Amino acid sequence: MSDDSTETPAAGRPSAQRTPADPARTPVIIAAKRLPTAKAGGPYRSIPAHELAATVLRAVVADAGIPPAEISDVMLGNATGGGGNVARLAALTAGFPDSVPGLTVDRQCGSGLEAVILACRLVAAGAGETYVAGGVESISTAPARANRNADGTLDFYSRAQFAPRQTGDPDPGPAAENVARRYGITRERQDAYALQSHRRALDAAKDGAFAAELVPLAGLSADQGPHKGLTPALMARFPAAFVPGGTVTAANSCPYSDGAAAVVVTTLARARQLGRAGLVFEDATVAGNDPNLLGMGAAHSTQALMARAAGRAPRWELIEFNEAFAAQVLAVADLLGLDAARFNADGGALALGHPYGASGAVSVTRLYAQAQRRGLDGLSTLALISMAGGMGLSAQFQWRKP
Repeated sequence: MSDDSTETPAAGRPSAQRTPADPARTPVIIAAKRLPTAKAGGPYRSIPAHELAATVLRAVVADAGIPPAEISDVMLGNATGGGGNVARLAALTAGFPDSVPGLTVDRQCGSGLEAVILACRLVAAGAGETYVAGGVESISTAPARANRNADGTLDFYSRAQFAPRQTGDPDPGPAAENVARRYGITRERQDAYALQSHRRALDAAKDGAFAAELVPLAGLSADQGPHKGLTPALMARFPAAFVPGGTVTAANSCPYSDGAAAVVVTTLARARQLGRAGLVFEDATVAGNDPNLLGMGAAHSTQALMARAAGRAPRWELIEFNEAFAAQVLAVADLLGLDAARFNADGGALALGHPYGASGAVSVTRLYAQAQRRGLDGLSTLALISMAGGMGLSAQFQWRKP
């Protein structure tokens, strides 16, 4: 394991140039939908990933008013699947024409956000006019995976390897403990932040803040994760979940979840023809960092994004950061000099759940819904996520009226 005191990002280079000003090459998200997030083993326990995704694909394309035949490609992130091409399978299951292809993306927890960014980059490059992008995860139905030994027997494993073992490849829970220790994030701060996430999610649901983005399925019409009965005293009773004597508990960690989310990305010119407001893609960056501190990746990708702004101070009015663990959210906020209270205005994954490959797309869907409610032209938004193996991904969008 590397010395935490010398942790530095392995990379912070941009993935491409900024989007062009030409409306025919300016990417904009004009629709965003997601399933209510379910606990693994819950309402979606018998629904495979491609069927979860197909439900959202049909809904988001219908909402955008785009004929499916006009879609250049369907791109979906997925982290725990068994291979194949879940995006193509989902597109066909959704009833899209055979002419619509599909691409499955694996950047683990960042897969859904990477799929959205890739679609935006392709629009900016002039490769196509309309894409559907997002992510899906069915932890409930994910296949068992195994390595084949020399004698032909199978060695089953619970997760893939993300980094060389000699340099450190911790599970996310122990890695969150590494982050808490390295950056001095106390148990009290973690519990308070997690409780805030649940309360915000409950308040948002009560106010109908999720109604426009949700696509009911299997009798579930609301996110299953938020807990009404959590109190500071109850949270303090949870034992350390991953390391004896540690500060990361089940109460300040996200639950395992099933879910899917998708957006429609097209050109600003097409959005104007349709009379649609939307999130204009501005820029995105990806960065690597020490895998032993994998939760910090989003700090480094966001620093790279800030550096590309030529020294201008960030003015993000809405920020969605996937809350895998309260410890990493607080540490990233501290390192960036941001108030963690600015993140996830309606609660985050600590309450709503973390369907791995879908979570980055869920963040974009949340930004779309929040910006749409506010309706302020020029509203600046940011989605960021940390990933297994020590990586971060950050993407900036601006709400634009037609």
